[in-house]
This record gives sequence, structure tokens and C-alpha cells, in this order.
Amino acid sequence: MVVLAQLQRALIYLRPYWHIALGSFLSLVIVSTANLISPQILRIIIDRGITRNDTHTLIWACIALIAVAVIRGIFSFTQGFWAEKTSQSGAYDMRNDLFEKIQTLSFSYLDQAQTGQLMTRMTSDVEQVRVFIGNGAVQLVSAGVMLIGSIVILFAANWKLAIISLLTFPLMAVTIGIFVVRIRPLFGEVQAQLSSLNTVLQENLAGVRIVQSFAREPHERERYAKLNSALLQTNLQAVRALSNNFPVFFFWANLGTAAVIWFGGHLVISQQLTIGDLVAFTAYLALLIQPLFTLGFLGSQLSRSAVSAGRIFEVLDAHNEVTDRPGAITLPAVEGRVEFDGVTFRYVGDERPVLSHVSFVAGPGVTVALVGQTGSGKSTIINLIPRFYDVTSGRVLIDGHDVRDVTLESLRSNIGLVLQETTLFSGSIRDNIAYGRPDTPFEQIEAAARAAQAHGFITSFPEGYDTTIGERGVGLSGGQRQRIAIARALLLDPRILILDESTSAVDAETEYLIRKAIAQVLRGRTAFIIAHRVSTVRNADLILLLDGGTIAASGTHEDLLRDSPLYGEIIDSQFGRQTGGVKETPLTPPLAPTTTG
Repeated sequence: MVVLAQLQRALIYLRPYWHIALGSFLSLVIVSTANLISPQILRIIIDRGITRNDTHTLIWACIALIAVAVIRGIFSFTQGFWAEKTSQSGAYDMRNDLFEKIQTLSFSYLDQAQTGQLMTRMTSDVEQVRVFIGNGAVQLVSAGVMLIGSIVILFAANWKLAIISLLTFPLMAVTIGIFVVRIRPLFGEVQAQLSSLNTVLQENLAGVRIVQSFAREPHERERYAKLNSALLQTNLQAVRALSNNFPVFFFWANLGTAAVIWFGGHLVISQQLTIGDLVAFTAYLALLIQPLFTLGFLGSQLSRSAVSAGRIFEVLDAHNEVTDRPGAITLPAVEGRVEFDGVTFRYVGDERPVLSHVSFVAGPGVTVALVGQTGSGKSTIINLIPRFYDVTSGRVLIDGHDVRDVTLESLRSNIGLVLQETTLFSGSIRDNIAYGRPDTPFEQIEAAARAAQAHGFITSFPEGYDTTIGERGVGLSGGQRQRIAIARALLLDPRILILDESTSAVDAETEYLIRKAIAQVLRGRTAFIIAHRVSTVRNADLILLLDGGTIAASGTHEDLLRDSPLYGEIIDSQFGRQTGGVKETPLTPPLAPTTTG
């Protein structure tokens, strides 16, 4: 019943295209009718044309047989074309719904989901469902009609032969039933293993530089081959189930046909049946076996489609923890006051909270540096401000508004993000800078690039701002990618900025340019920065020292050096320190730049 429920939900995607689906179904009815008429014409050709030497009847019966064949050919085409059009249209809508759902899923769901699995559901699973809802469902109904129609005609033609032909019917039905029961769990395994295979492929493509730098190609080949082998074995099990059951099915079918011919032959010899009647009867018997055979294949297809439909609706039905509340308001013009009021947060599946009773206030225009050991809760704080996650308890407020009481769009449009792991999209540099505001005039895009210290290297390219960059910004240096990301954030003109401003992977000149860009961006804005450089710590208006999910100390750099031994230890271990001051590269350009970063 669950299987049917999932497929019924999938059939809803055909509703906007019901007229095309109806045309496909009516075409299939006409084809089925033509199939049922053909044996009768064949009976007339034998009994009235050939047996009686009636050339006139033979000619007209042959013309009728050709006409039926033409009609069957025409409507077979329309049935196939309309069925494909219907299924492709339904799959189009299903993919769009899946993509829209994935775009809005909470981070808590995406933290646990694997990219490869989501890709498989968007591609392979949708295709499996498409095949069934477009053609399989119509053929299922048609097979049922053909089955009933053939049985009725068989009994009308000769009830004795009909009973004999149906003796093997239960055996064929049981064989098909066993096949369907065996094949369904195998298809579930196939889709799950395909997801795992895609996950490994996605991870390997994303991390191919790491793989090669560590010379781990043999290990990755072995890992992929192992999963690929498991997928092959499961597919072979499905093929084996098919190979084991359908020869048995055809044995029962042929046994029934042999019994009909043997008994029917005696009726013809005793002149109780004509040769034409026997030929027509065996033709109808073939039409009876054909829908049974079709039902067997559709049974396996139904099982596979049901598994895929379940996987698709598992995503579509996924609970989104972070959504607009009923009555959520648009966040008014933001000044930039951010407050954490007794915030406790625990990730889904974790027993211990990452943050525990965290409280602080950052006034408008204040730069807050977050300092602490790995796992202390720095990243969690910057994820809670734009409401990527909802707090377990307590409140996060912006200008006095609980972030849960305002719309996500209005909240996030007031927050700019520049993260350590810069994400750019395939397309032009102009499009990447204007990603948050695609309709922005070019003059503003250029101004943002200048402020981010990116205009110089952009105009050095032959196509300037129209230069196409590859996936994830391939073709640009790390410093160039980060400055484009800064320009993208600056173009939003946000009152609140979140920066993970690591520059450990860039050269001295690039670090200098990025620091200049960040200094430009911070003017007049409330900023939260995960500190990776001493200059950030020393110049911040407020430093939050995190330890074990709590604020161990807060204040200025000088205050914490004086009052917090833990802060001194972190400064020594993470940044380095000299007597009487802090060691760092001064904010001046290098003497002999060798790269434009």
C-alpha cells in the first residue's frame, strides 16, 4: 500500500498534462482494439477466403488487415510520443520541485545529507519515476484491458478451449508474483549503491588536487572500484531474478498453448471447430499471454519506480527547521545592533551543546573578533546570526528583533558573508560580483570591485569584467577569488558583515591587498570576524574569547592580555608574541612584489 501511495503521489505531476496523457491512453486503447480485431480478420481469411477459394473475400480481408495494421502503426506512434511528452513534462516539474526544496533545506539537514545522494535523487530516481508515470501506468491499464478482453473473447469463441488455456494461468501469475517480490528490495539496493558511488565520485572530483598531492590515486581507484563492484553484483542479482523467472513463465505459457493446439486439433478433426477458429483462438491466447508478460515487466518497473518515488518524496517531505514563522515581519532598516541573549545551541544528533548560555551585545559599527580553540563555538555564532540554524534556547536579536520573527529574505539581505572557503560560480566576474543583486548597474559593480582592491587585476584580463571563470573560480588565484567575494559582499551594502578572513594561504602582497579591502569594507558596519591574524584581534572593538561553548572573557586586546591567562596562551599558540608587543607583518606593501595575487 505504501508503494502504491508513493506512485499515486508521483502521478499528481501528470495533472497539468492530463489532456496529453488522455490522448496517449486513447491511442493505446485504439492499438489494443486493433490487436483484438486482427485475429478475427485472420479467421475470415482462412475460413472464407482460403478454404472456400473465395478470392473476393481474400482480397478485402487482406485490405482490412492492412488497414488495421496502418491504424495500429499510426496510433502506436501517437501513444509513444504523447506518453514521452507527458513523462518528460512531469519529470521537469519534479526536478524543479526537488531543486527548490534543496535550496531551502535547513543546514541541519544538509549537514547529514551527502551531495552524491541528493544528485542521484535529482537524476536517476527522477528518471525511474518518469519512465513509469509516462508509459508504465498507461501500459498497466492497457494490459488489464487486454487481459479481460482476451478472456471474454476466448470464452465467447469456445468455452472448452478457454478453460484449458486458463489452466496454466494461475501458475504464470504466481511466477510473476514471486519475481516482483524478489526484485523490489534489489532495486532499493541498486539506488542506494548508486548514491554511494556518486558520493565518492563527487568527493573525488572536488578533492582531486588533494588526491594527487598525496599520491592516493590507487586508494581512490580501489574505493570506487569496490562500490562499483557492489553495484554490479546487485544489478546481476536483478538480472538473475529475471533470468530465473521468465523462462518458467514462458514454459507455463507454451504448455498452455500446446494443450490448446492438441485439444483444438481434435475438435478440428471432428469438425467441431474450423481451422480459422483455431488459428484465431491461438492468436487470442497469445494476446492473453502478452499482457501477463507485460505485467511482469511492469511489476519490476513498478517496484523500481516505487523505490525511487519514496526516495524523492523523502527529500520533498523533509522537515525544514528554519522557515518563516506565521506572521513574520520584514526586518526594518538595520542599524546593526546584534545581541545574543542566553543562547544555547546543540547540533542535531549531538548530545552536548556547542554553545551554552552565551550572552553579549555588539553595538552598531562595532567590530567583534571571535577567538578560541578549534571547536569552541566560533563558527556556530556566525551561523546563528543569519539564522542558518535556530537556537536551542535563548534569542538572537538584531536591532531588538528576534531573528525568528522576521522573514529570512529580509534578514539575510542585511548580512554580508565573506568566508574562508570562497565559493564562486561558473560565469563572468561581473555576474559573480552582482550575484546578490543581479540588476545592479555596472558603475556600482565597478565601485565595489575598487573598494575590494579587485579592479586592478580584473581589468588586466582581456575581457575585463566579462571574463568567464571556471567552476569554483578555477583560473583565479586564492587572493583574487577572495577579493571578488569581498566585492560581492560589499555590493549588498550590508549593515552587518561576517568574515572568516584567513589569509594563511596567500602571499604577502595578496595579504596586504585583502587587508586593505577588509578595512574598507568594515567602515561603519557591524562586523563579526573569526580572527586569523593579530591585526584583527588588536584592532577589534570587542574580542569574545570562547572556551568550551561559553564566553570565557571579553573586552579589548589590551584588557584580555591583562586579565585573561587563557587569552595570552591562545595569542602565543595561534599568533605568536614578542615581549612588549605582538609580532606580525606590518600593514605596508612588500618591497618587491612578485605576483598580483
